[in-house]
Amino acid sequence: MNDRQQEQLSEQQIADYLQQHPGFFKNHLELLEQMLIPHPSGNAISLIAKQLDLFRARHQEQENQLTALIDIARENDAAFKRMHELTLAMLEASTLQDAIANLDEVLAESFLTDFVAVKIIKRNSDSPLNNLFVDPGDKGLVYFSSELSSHQPKCGRPTLAQAQFLFGDAAAEVRSCAIIPMLFTQLDGLLAIGSRDEGRFHYSMGSVFLTQMGEIVGTRLISLLQNLE
Repeated sequence: MNDRQQEQLSEQQIADYLQQHPGFFKNHLELLEQMLIPHPSGNAISLIAKQLDLFRARHQEQENQLTALIDIARENDAAFKRMHELTLAMLEASTLQDAIANLDEVLAESFLTDFVAVKIIKRNSDSPLNNLFVDPGDKGLVYFSSELSSHQPKCGRPTLAQAQFLFGDAAAEVRSCAIIPMLFTQLDGLLAIGSRDEGRFHYSMGSVFLTQMGEIVGTRLISLLQNLE
């Protein structure tokens, strides 16, 4: 028996089965969504066929929406996990040095960043972390007047002056960054995270998680600064 005969026999068996079980499709409506049934009306489209096409389109649209919601949920779950890791890293720090080291590590590993800069706007010439404190009268702060006045993070490619102020000798390597103002009653400062990837921190990025990041880091820095006084 050749393949053609086997195919004809299989089709006949299916036809016989459907004749013996006329309620088959009633219990398997999902199969109708994938079947193409010819109509004897030629080019004319029956009402049932049109309804079925609309149903398929609506079903596909709902599937696409569900897939999008699942993707968003996964992204949010990953973001919350990273924020949790950041929180633990900051809580584990017992000194400013530890806090900066932990921050560098968690942002590199969990947030995939290449550069990190923290600037606390406060006079503290006695600190061993020379690059951490910025005098309130430092002229370089004028480059961040927009971020400091708006209290909102800003993403995109920094100006050369901003990059040099934040990242020093690595300024030329920073293609994009997020500049996060940390403005509290007991602390004014900046948190900046940079990347060699131009699209890593895009201007259209949302600010919710970046703001939360600034709040986590700033709150812990306030606590550690009190230990110096």
